[in-house]
Amino acid sequence: MESEPLTFLERMLNTPSPSGYEAPVQDVVREYAAQFADNVDTDFHGNVIASVNSGGSVRVMMAGHCDQIGLLVTQVDEMGFIRCQTIGGWDPVQLVGQKMSIWTADGAIPAVISRKPIHLLTDSERKAPIQLKDLWLDIGAKDQAEAKKLVQVGDPVTLQLGMQKMQNDLVFGPKMDDTTGLWVVIEAARRFGKFSDKKCAAFAVSTVQEEIGLRGAKTSAYGIDPHIGIAVDVTHATDCPTIDRGERGEVYLGRGPVIYRGPNMNPKVVSRLIEVAEENQIPYQMAALGKAAPNDSNAIQTTRGGVAAGLVAIPNRYMHSAVETISLEDIDHAATLLAEFLHSVQDDDDFRPGM
Repeated sequence: MESEPLTFLERMLNTPSPSGYEAPVQDVVREYAAQFADNVDTDFHGNVIASVNSGGSVRVMMAGHCDQIGLLVTQVDEMGFIRCQTIGGWDPVQLVGQKMSIWTADGAIPAVISRKPIHLLTDSERKAPIQLKDLWLDIGAKDQAEAKKLVQVGDPVTLQLGMQKMQNDLVFGPKMDDTTGLWVVIEAARRFGKFSDKKCAAFAVSTVQEEIGLRGAKTSAYGIDPHIGIAVDVTHATDCPTIDRGERGEVYLGRGPVIYRGPNMNPKVVSRLIEVAEENQIPYQMAALGKAAPNDSNAIQTTRGGVAAGLVAIPNRYMHSAVETISLEDIDHAATLLAEFLHSVQDDDDFRPGM
């Protein structure tokens, strides 16, 4: 991977973006996309839309959501400890003992999140599932007054951010979901821009509020009114213990992006993605989904009069945790796949099923 795109990925992974609080990371996206896009717009919802060859007759939207799961400050108690509610879907077990950041108007406040030590738990407490009400944030404040000078109700909270490298070109950290998918769509647009014979109009969208209901994809797709829309999100890698591959399918880190088939995906878009991958010797994997997708491809497919939708996914171990793990090779191949897909779209292509 080139150094500048890798630096872009690292900057996004180090920038907070809980749903509804995405402005800081959208600044990073706008700055990077402005180097190659014809135009970079931000709508009233907060979606950032980078267009390349915007005058093309066939409009293709690529969506990667910039928001991450997080917490939201709801109370500062009399001792200066902080209680929160969740933004998005959390397993509370993942929060115990984590280093956290509270993002205030004056910057990040370091915090730890914990619960009563195991030595002090009763037998019934040890057997009970961990619940968010049993956890609290500690910023080291002496009392409520000191804590309230630093933190306000409604401040967002994230896991301590950052990316760490592993063996075999793997990396881990919070918010790989869906910073990696966002990186893919922005990088695909940049690579597509280098073709001299571009036909379609490409719109790379950094969507907001996916984690709380696919909201940004709904509003941005309505505004763009695309003919084709491809979401790029993470999917569960099944190449680790305790996951049933017979039930979940075979998805491996390092074997390429995943192309999905199923009712949420337009069959012609799927066929073209596979054709492009094979023609360009891009490694890919296949997966199936028999229902409406729980990601932006769902909202895109059903916007206005309907869109020819596709879903390309990045294998991800340990989703919605502090140690989400992905392959840099997979995201690089995904960006190439989408750039070549865009290049393949011609003015007379008809992606209506059966036509």
